[in-house]
Amino acid sequence: MAEVLVYVDHVDGAVRKPTLELLTLARRIGEPVAVALGAGAENTAAALAEHGAVKVLTADAPEFAEYLVVPKVDALQAAYEAVSPAAVLVPSSAEGKEIAARLAVRIGSGIITDAVDLEAGDEGPVATQSAFAASFTTKSRVSKGTPVITVKPNSAAVEAAPAAGAVEALAVTFGALATGTKVTSRTPRESTGRPELTEAAIVVSGGRGVNGAENFSIIEALADSLGAAVGASRAAVDAGWYPHTNQVGQTGKSVSPQLYVAAGISGAIQHRAGMQTSKTIVAVNKDAEAPIFELVDYGVVGDLFEVVPQLTEEIKARKG
Repeated sequence: MAEVLVYVDHVDGAVRKPTLELLTLARRIGEPVAVALGAGAENTAAALAEHGAVKVLTADAPEFAEYLVVPKVDALQAAYEAVSPAAVLVPSSAEGKEIAARLAVRIGSGIITDAVDLEAGDEGPVATQSAFAASFTTKSRVSKGTPVITVKPNSAAVEAAPAAGAVEALAVTFGALATGTKVTSRTPRESTGRPELTEAAIVVSGGRGVNGAENFSIIEALADSLGAAVGASRAAVDAGWYPHTNQVGQTGKSVSPQLYVAAGISGAIQHRAGMQTSKTIVAVNKDAEAPIFELVDYGVVGDLFEVVPQLTEEIKARKG
């Protein structure tokens, strides 16, 4: 069976969930070979093997931490040349998409971004995408070269499938462009204790109807009762009520959780583009004509300041 390269997103050896989803999808089209780079790369082996990686190619060098993107592309290209895979799968983060695009250019292949599903086809892997703010579902395949495909988080259920996970050192030679953009400083993001927005199974978002930064505590309380991430519409972010890092939408982050709760969000196309692939959508809005109600599974026409606190209390009560 052909091998499939899977680029590993990890933090000091702790593998992030989107990578485990990629391994699940990779097994549909071949044997997953994971590529783990940077500090703690070898520590990823156990988790990767548990989820189907037949091999784990590892490399660590100062360049991965000290410079942006290009050293990782050099390493992934080295893995591609060593393995000759049937496909290369990369998580659909901002960095992941840049790595994938640069790799596709280098190896002369087509690229598919933001896939939400993957299946084997007679002429190569077939990727499913949601297009035009999820108004259409398309199936695509790359017609030239080895497919490079980025996959949105929460697109597949993680499934364990123990494999050998043999660790092999990956020899990497960095090109002249690898040191072109240097990282001069880092500031750790303050932890809220909530899940990462793009990876969360549940997201609770607030919009213009929240009517002020001080009122986002209502949204946060509901999110915390559900163990959810907190999102915000562009209107709320532009008003300075919540950080840009939490923006959901076309110019923010795309999310695809099992449950998406929109409170005080009208549902403009800009926002819908970032959350319309959510499995179950619930909206609270006092405007019965709000566009958000066109795509919800459950809608509540009411004042969020009355509805959301009651919902939060009911959830807490049921959790005991």
